[in-house]
Amino acid sequence: MDEVSYSSPFIQKVADAIRTRHYSLRTEQTYTDWVKRFILFHGKQHPMDMGEQEVAEFLTYLAVRRNVAASTQNPESSAECLGISLPGSPGSTIV
Repeated sequence: MDEVSYSSPFIQKVADAIRTRHYSLRTEQTYTDWVKRFILFHGKQHPMDMGEQEVAEFLTYLAVRRNVAASTQNPESSAECLGISLPGSPGSTIV
C-alpha cells in the first residue's frame, strides 16, 4: 500500500489513525477529504475547536444543498470521520 503524506499535521493524524485500523488507502483518502471539506465549510476552524453543533450544520448542508445520502447522516460516525469527539459518545474520536 502506498502511504500518502499530508501537509496538515491534523490531517496526518487522522490518516495515521486510519492506518492503525488497517483501513484501505481509498477509505483513508475519502475520510481525509471529508475532514478537509468540513474544515473549509467552517472557515478553516480547527476541528478540535468544534463540536456537535458544527457537525450538525455540516450534515444539514450536505443533506439539503448537496443531496448526500441519508446513510451518511449519523452524527457519531460522521464526527469520527471528521476527527472530533461528541459529548456522550465516548471513544468516538479517531485522533
